[in-house]
This record gives sequence, C-alpha cells and structure tokens, in this order.
Amino acid sequence: MFKIGVFSIIFGKQNNVLFCHRRDYDLWNLPGGGLEKGEAPWECAVREVKEETGLDVKIERLSGIYNKPEKNEIVFQYICKIIGGKITLNDEADKIEYFVFNDIPKNTCKKHTERIKDVLDHPDRLIMKTQTGKTSIEMLKKEIETHRRN
Repeated sequence: MFKIGVFSIIFGKQNNVLFCHRRDYDLWNLPGGGLEKGEAPWECAVREVKEETGLDVKIERLSGIYNKPEKNEIVFQYICKIIGGKITLNDEADKIEYFVFNDIPKNTCKKHTERIKDVLDHPDRLIMKTQTGKTSIEMLKKEIETHRRN
C-alpha cells in the first residue's frame, strides 16, 4: 500500500520552529500526518496543524517532496503561517513548543530535523530528495526492546 504524508514547518518570530511532543512516544515532531481520501495535500497540512496544535494556518509554499522508498511513502513538506487559533494540547500532543534549530531536542524525529535543515540551507528552493533508513519510532522501539532484554 502506498502512503502519502504531509507535514508543516511553522516558524516563530525568532526563526524558531514549532514542534509537537507525541503522547504515544517520547518524540518531538512537526505537525502532520497522513493524507485522507479525497483530500489535497495542502488541505491535509492545514487540517493536521489544527488537529495537533489548535492553530489555524495558511500555506505559504511547498518546501519539499521526500521519497521514502523503504516505506513506500511520499511526504509533502509545507511552510505555513499562523493566521489564528490558540495552541491547545490534545490526544496526540502533550507539549507544543518552539525550538531554535540548534537547540532541537535529541528526541526529535531525525527525518523532520533533516527537512528543517533543508529549508534553512535552501530557503527559496523546492527540495526533492529520498530519505532512507529507519524511522525514529522504529529506532525507539528497538532501543526499548534492547533495554528490556538487558
């Protein structure tokens, strides 16, 4: 089965980035998720930000298209601007905070960190690249399993 993921980068006033801390895993990630049937990727970005943060956003631009061949997945990455709403914790996120890129927590999804770096390194360019390797969740599960065995 082929998957389409959609994530948003929201920059704050000091060029910091908004992250959500997941309730199900000890991981920080960008707001986003899976495309629903009949939904356009840009509509998904707006919906996911609202669901995960309580914020209303508008799309400023598509910043990247990432191929994840091992997962049979394509990810659309958007830059969004806040136009309303209020940061609200929810079933998916128990913390929502801004971080300066150099101070992003170590338990941040590595592929998300890579995408932010792409935008910071090439602010006016559409990035198209392949991301390989295990997901942060897969690495975390392996680490938990290793600790259980020891």
